Amino acid sequence: MHEFSAEVLRAYDIRGVFGETLVEADAFALGRTFGTHLWRSGGCSVVVGRDGRLSSPALEAALVDGLVRTGIEVVRIGLAATPMLYFAEATIGTVQAGIQVTGSHNPRDHNGFKLVVGGAPFFGRDIARLGIMAAAGDWDMPAAPGKVEERDILPAYVSRLMQELEGVDAERLSSLRMAWDTGNGAAGPVIERLAALLPGEHHLLHTGVDGRFPNHHPDPTIEANLLDLRQRVRSNGLDLGVAFDGDADRLGVIDASGRILNADRLLIAFARDVLSRKPGGRVVADVKASSSVFDTVHRLGGKAEMAPSGHSHIKARMKATGAVLGGETSGHFFFADDWFGFDDGIYAAIRLIAGLVRDGARASEIHDAAPAVVNTPELRFPVAEERKFPVVEEVRARLAASNAQVNAIDGVRVDTPDGWWLLRASNTQAALTARAESATEEGLGRLVAVIDEQLRMSGVSRT
Repeated sequence: MHEFSAEVLRAYDIRGVFGETLVEADAFALGRTFGTHLWRSGGCSVVVGRDGRLSSPALEAALVDGLVRTGIEVVRIGLAATPMLYFAEATIGTVQAGIQVTGSHNPRDHNGFKLVVGGAPFFGRDIARLGIMAAAGDWDMPAAPGKVEERDILPAYVSRLMQELEGVDAERLSSLRMAWDTGNGAAGPVIERLAALLPGEHHLLHTGVDGRFPNHHPDPTIEANLLDLRQRVRSNGLDLGVAFDGDADRLGVIDASGRILNADRLLIAFARDVLSRKPGGRVVADVKASSSVFDTVHRLGGKAEMAPSGHSHIKARMKATGAVLGGETSGHFFFADDWFGFDDGIYAAIRLIAGLVRDGARASEIHDAAPAVVNTPELRFPVAEERKFPVVEEVRARLAASNAQVNAIDGVRVDTPDGWWLLRASNTQAALTARAESATEEGLGRLVAVIDEQLRMSGVSRT
């Protein structure tokens, strides 16, 4: 029997602090449990990858050991960005599932696992069920262990990425000047290989994989982590710069002026491109997305849908509805028109390049073309694990009593004459998150004041 730490089995994945809440025994138990689940579901083969964190090799080895103990055949792809793991699961015909060892964008002493089965995210109740099975020691013991195959997926992945640029004007593509910052994360080897194949001028920053992240933390949603990229773009007069998180499923972009193109603006640009070729297509965005995203999709003739925050929720909803595009304000983008529907920051960067070259546009035009709104960044503040969901429920009850216009699919998103505001509980941390958007700075100030008042009534403060 094996008991996982209570805080490790998260809503979207399995995640903890290595050496404290997450150890090699957890990886081994996960292998045995997931392998048993897969075997009982009719599967017999799984692909496994790992990011560049210092703890990832040990966790990956223990995971593989647990899998083969259940008779599962394992395809090991070694050091890989998470999208490479998803790509391998989608394209290697012999496998039915995949597990990536990764701490994603979290601090360097964190690590975890992302799981996929049959091209769909494995999360929520499925992860909780693994915990129940492990606690009961509910594992199969086959007569013979499974086998392990080593495979290099990088060439096939990069080749498929390059196909997206076939037919794009070669002269325009050759004039592109840009920078890539992988933050010493797992995207480094991919970007080095891509840059060697791409026409144009390419500046590479921090592509050496180093789990200590010596230059800056790999999370492009934090402005401070984009300083090196911004400086390179400005000092060399480049057209744009792109950055990735530690496992490369998130994308960050700055334009030639050094302005950050937030995920809302990028999703609007991607929607224009995708819906021009897939008229009437469905686009899924998370509950934190700007109203301008949904308004633009409708104006372009598409179907816009709001989904709970979290990459697993977006992927699941896209798969259920046949959506052609999805996006999350944390920088996850999901293409299901010419791609596989999983979140892939590197592929999103290639789609951005292709769209700019096709339109003869500059990245700055994406910033300028977005509707003029003012909004807060995601406001994240610590709240005790046992209080975060009750606080949201208390706010929801007060709003219901006041007849406010509330969307409650994930926390509370409230529409008002000033715009909208959101309060939700984080599924990955002991924290609440808030966001607000208005047409004016004055309206935004009033919305934030409402959030603070609601928090005060529940005994919580953002500061």
